[in-house]
Amino acid sequence: MDATSPKLAAPSAETIDRLVAVVGEKYAVRDAQEMENYVTEWRDRWPGRASLVLRPGSTQEVSEILKIANETQTGVVPQSGNTGAVGGQVPSPSGNEIVVSLERMNKILRVEALDNTIAVEAGCILQSVQEAAEEVDRLFPLRIGSQGSCQIGGNLGTNAGGIATLAYGNARDLALGLEVVMADGRIWNGMNRLRKNNTGYDLRDIFIGSEGTLGIITGAVLKLYPNPRDRAVALVGISAPEPALELLALAQGKTGNGVVGFEIFPHYGMEIVERHTELRNPLGSYFPWYVIVEIAGGAAPGDLMPVLTSILEEAFEADLISDAALASSEAQYQMFWSMRERMSEVQKFEGGSIKLDTSVPVSQVPELIERGLEALKEAVPDARPLPYGHIGDGNIHFNISQPEGADTDAFMARWDELTGIINNIAIDMSGSISAEHGIGQSKTYMMPKVKSPLEMELLLGLKDLFDPNGILNPGKVLPS
Repeated sequence: MDATSPKLAAPSAETIDRLVAVVGEKYAVRDAQEMENYVTEWRDRWPGRASLVLRPGSTQEVSEILKIANETQTGVVPQSGNTGAVGGQVPSPSGNEIVVSLERMNKILRVEALDNTIAVEAGCILQSVQEAAEEVDRLFPLRIGSQGSCQIGGNLGTNAGGIATLAYGNARDLALGLEVVMADGRIWNGMNRLRKNNTGYDLRDIFIGSEGTLGIITGAVLKLYPNPRDRAVALVGISAPEPALELLALAQGKTGNGVVGFEIFPHYGMEIVERHTELRNPLGSYFPWYVIVEIAGGAAPGDLMPVLTSILEEAFEADLISDAALASSEAQYQMFWSMRERMSEVQKFEGGSIKLDTSVPVSQVPELIERGLEALKEAVPDARPLPYGHIGDGNIHFNISQPEGADTDAFMARWDELTGIINNIAIDMSGSISAEHGIGQSKTYMMPKVKSPLEMELLLGLKDLFDPNGILNPGKVLPS
């Protein structure tokens, strides 16, 4: 059976009434106009329609919904925050599917400071989890630009990354246990708090990154960490990506695991941030590339500023960097990171933008950038590339802004062509076409190209085992 499940049809009026009865009329949305926020996403690339939107308030309600959906072969699109970048969280244009939003399931269930764990419902906003950890002097280190609106279920469903992956790993590395509702409504309670548990196959890791195609995550136990006592951040002007890696090696050599953020962006990124926000380049002068480096740890506030200063001085003497500014206040710290986090947001004001999410081995990032820039110059000479992101873990968002004055629709019509150029370079370098955003509906057609026939057979077999009727997030992750 293929991933799109063509046998799925729109639910009957009777089925809709049964589904609504599970959550009550107050938490069901039948009107198409009221559904708009649930069936469209922020990039406006994948407009969808739905037969119904349900907002359950408990795992048991999710279970009852899936029992009915499985019985009636109704497609179900799970949604947590609707901040995804590849269209995995919105329904198809057919209008045959229902959306199950977990936004009401937003409770912090339990915080255990001694265990360094926090148990939450899947609809918890990421920032709320961070704040709950902070209340007990702990850190939940997942940091992404949408943390004020994205939800934990979606973070786990896509195995989200972010700017602290270098030190703490992706969402998968931050989860200990899950609660998942299966396609037929059965509930798997895997909410364990154990750091070690080698009792056979790890179901948790099968569901994390599956984008709601194998089950709906309704709860999670997440790892917490001791709160760093100090942090120091610098914005660095640099000539090229190659010396950025040398700076990374120098900083890691001086601090061990103390480098928690290491991001790169080009001059064009600084230019559009200044053009469309109130933020300004603290260096005064302009450089071909910029790096943000953050170190954390220390025994007390003030410990790390001399350490980072020493690293930068050594880098300057070795001709690795051209200039640097250190954040001397919390406001400056936030400003430095805001420049990086708002880059994708402000790119939309430059016209059409094509966005990618590639990764290669860290040592090969400069080659990926160089080859990508050369290939794009040949394909679209006046395009404005914006390769930026997590150079410390090998993940570059190789975004492309349209040429100035170009026809936006004509440029955006080349999405598959231009993303194919960069993705093929990444594949040639044994890299990935999706480092942290997932596959969604955007990249399903590329899966047979990046997965071997055996891998595709196993993936389709998993889908058939966990969801034999194909009701869960149809058309996502696996190609038809």
